Amino acid sequence: MEGLTTIVMDVMSGYAVKGLNGYSVLTTSADRRLLTVVSLATLKGKRFTTTSLAVRITHDSIVIEHDINNKPLVDALLQAGIPRSQIILAYAGEPVPDSAEGAA
Repeated sequence: MEGLTTIVMDVMSGYAVKGLNGYSVLTTSADRRLLTVVSLATLKGKRFTTTSLAVRITHDSIVIEHDINNKPLVDALLQAGIPRSQIILAYAGEPVPDSAEGAA
C-alpha cells in the first residue's frame, strides 16, 4: 500500500498549486490513508475555502470521494500507471466495497 500511497500523493500534489486569488495545499491524515486538496482564496473581497479533492486509500484501491477539478484525478492516476480497476469513483456513484468502507 505504501507504493500506492506515494503515487497518489505525487499525483495529487499537482493539484496543490498557487492560483490567481489564493492557493491550494495537499493535506493527509496521520496514517496517510485520507488525502485532500484544500483551497484558500479571496474572491470579490471575501475569503473562502473549499476541498477540491478527497481521496481514501484502502488495501489495494483508491476511493475518490470528491473531485471538482477540470482535469479529473482519475485521468491523472491513469496517466501515472494506476489501473482503472484500482480506482473507485465514489462521487460518481460507483459502489464502494464493504472492505473499503472502514479502511480509512
